[in-house]
Amino acid sequence: MDEIKNFVLRLIEIIVFLSIGLLFTLNILKPIYEHFGISFYGNTWVNWFGVAYIFFVFYNLIFGLFIFKANNLFTQRMTSVIFWLIFIASIYVVFIPFIKGENPF
Repeated sequence: MDEIKNFVLRLIEIIVFLSIGLLFTLNILKPIYEHFGISFYGNTWVNWFGVAYIFFVFYNLIFGLFIFKANNLFTQRMTSVIFWLIFIASIYVVFIPFIKGENPF
């Protein structure tokens, strides 16, 4: 029963961060891109997942370092190399259009 509870909590976590990422991408990031003359077209879902993952990392930093210090799940995430590599890729995905002047995705 405890495994089902953890699964449902992780699923809700994923849905919440994907939703927040989509809202932020469409309502904030898109106008910022267009203000800088960057067309927001193509595979914009890449930007969406990048934004969602950045919010997910900030959530883990806040909860893992300040609120649930002894929680094993947050500790495992924070020490995971893949977790940080995907974070670097997400930063790249969100900010590379400002350097290139276009959305390459």
